[in-house]
Parts: sequence; C-alpha cells; structure tokens
Amino acid sequence: MKGVKDSSGLYEVERRAYHAARPGFRIAELQISPTQKVPWHYHTNVHDTFYVVTGAIRIFLQGPKEEVRLTAGQTYSVPPKRPHLVTNAGDASAVFLVLQGIGEYDFVPWPIREPANADAKIRTLKSPSDFSA
Repeated sequence: MKGVKDSSGLYEVERRAYHAARPGFRIAELQISPTQKVPWHYHTNVHDTFYVVTGAIRIFLQGPKEEVRLTAGQTYSVPPKRPHLVTNAGDASAVFLVLQGIGEYDFVPWPIREPANADAKIRTLKSPSDFSA
C-alpha cells in the first residue's frame, strides 16, 4: 500500500496542530475524544515519538504484538515500518505530541481487518493477543 504525505483527511480528531515543522522533522499535536483513534498505519522512514500532555492513550503495535499505555508526562517511540494504532485510554479527551522524524514523512495505512463496528474492537482490545493481522 502506498503512503500519503498528508494524513489529515484519513481520520477525524478533535484538534490537530503542527509545530516546529522543518524538512525531515515535525511535531504534531493531536487531541482525540474517548471514541476516536489514529488508525493502523506505519511510516517508511520516520520514528513516531509520543508524549502525552493530558489524559491517556494506548498504542497497539505489530511486529511483535504489543500494547503500551501512556499517561501525562510519559513517552514512547515507534520505529519506522512498525505498524501501530493509537486510541484514547480514558473517559475524557487526550492531548499528545508526536515528534516525527528524522526523514521524509509518510502515512502508510496498514492492511488489517477491521470489524464492522470499529468501536467494539477498541473496547475488546485488552491484551496483545486480542488483535491480529
């Protein structure tokens, strides 16, 4: 699957802003509601380093399967080519920064089977063995 340079039209968030955007590096600030998610994807060249400002998020990863829960002040880095999905892990909006670099940004949707009701999947993903490619 081919990547896109601008993923803003691929999924809905409460708020999106970009800071310190330079060739090969940018900081994205996202705010997601308890029902929103950043869908399965990977990046060909860049790391995603997450930093939670408020609330909590869950990052589901493949290769190997893993689940990471972050709260305010915590960070986690996802290397290039590692598929990941980001969800809100709380009952209120979550705000987080994603430091993306160093290299040319792309967003490559990852082909994973999605159930007809995507919200049901979010609620049932409790351990890494609960999701599959």
